[in-house]
Amino acid sequence: MESAGTRRQIMIGAAAAALAGTAAHAAAPPRRVEVFGHRGASALRPEHTLASYAKAIADGADSIEPDLCCTKDGVLIARHENNIVETTDVARRPEFAGRKTEKTVDGQKVTGWFVEDFTLAELKRLRAIERLPQLRPQNAAMDGRFDIPTWQEVVDFTAAEASARGRTIGLLPELKHSTYFRAIGLPLEDRLTGSLSQHDYLRRAPIEIQSFETANLRAIRARIGRPSNVRLMQLIEANAAKPADVVAAGAGPSYAQMATPAGLAEVARYADVIAPPVRAIIPLGPDGRLTRPTALVEDAHKAGLLVHIWTFRPENYFLAADFKNANGDAARNEAGSIAEMRAYIATGVDGIFTDDPGLGRRALEG
Repeated sequence: MESAGTRRQIMIGAAAAALAGTAAHAAAPPRRVEVFGHRGASALRPEHTLASYAKAIADGADSIEPDLCCTKDGVLIARHENNIVETTDVARRPEFAGRKTEKTVDGQKVTGWFVEDFTLAELKRLRAIERLPQLRPQNAAMDGRFDIPTWQEVVDFTAAEASARGRTIGLLPELKHSTYFRAIGLPLEDRLTGSLSQHDYLRRAPIEIQSFETANLRAIRARIGRPSNVRLMQLIEANAAKPADVVAAGAGPSYAQMATPAGLAEVARYADVIAPPVRAIIPLGPDGRLTRPTALVEDAHKAGLLVHIWTFRPENYFLAADFKNANGDAARNEAGSIAEMRAYIATGVDGIFTDDPGLGRRALEG
């Protein structure tokens, strides 16, 4: 009887052959593709809550992703951005009405309530809400159940889950708005790297530190060297925009330049992983259907980089036209999501971010 791992490798090879139209891809050597719980299992629980991370782990995620921002009193917390109006009930809290303000963050003017204006004790009085209630009403029904976890709480929770389940669970912290937070006296990098030696689990579990900026990753590499359990992941956008730190410095590459062979070679000097959006790997045509894969995966591998792509979501709204069904944009489409992930896995990527790690695991293992 074939093992699960054997069946998985056969599936990956077969999918590659179907996509490329050649039998040569079916003979590709076995490789490990990792499943990352994007903001936990955010298709099934409100994002960046312990409930979301718990669901991702239960459904087989290799690693979970906590995005990190910093409170007024210097504590790292798990939020996708510093403006918490879309993911907490702060707008419904009269005691915090006076904290609403407008700020410029990463070059964009935004209005709302910002974590750096709250102490941790104040933030702990808020409750998480669903960011996409129209698409994920089942998550919106959980509004008010969960609080905002700190980085330390996420680490402790992950360590406990790993011990209980008898398997290692990785952590992929993303540093959000690094240049912005450093400018207001709350640098994220110092706090994160300091924590790596303060917790036994962080000294041995797989860690990938992510950022859309570059200077912070370079500084972290210089500070921590190359510990065996820590990778650095350079996130890139699929356009000609530049990272916030490059804009602030007035010089440096755009994301498009970083995705060239020369740019990838430079990234490999300080990072281990390049992380583009999925459509940078297989773009969509004018009809919304998949076209041919780009050379990005091959070029990145030649530069010595792993390729981790973001983000797969199971609702029709997010799927390529190839995989949508007739049930409407908000419909959950498991078969379509699995088929889409398999098409991208076949290009040779090394890891996938998904809002539904259970579907990601099914895409790999059948």
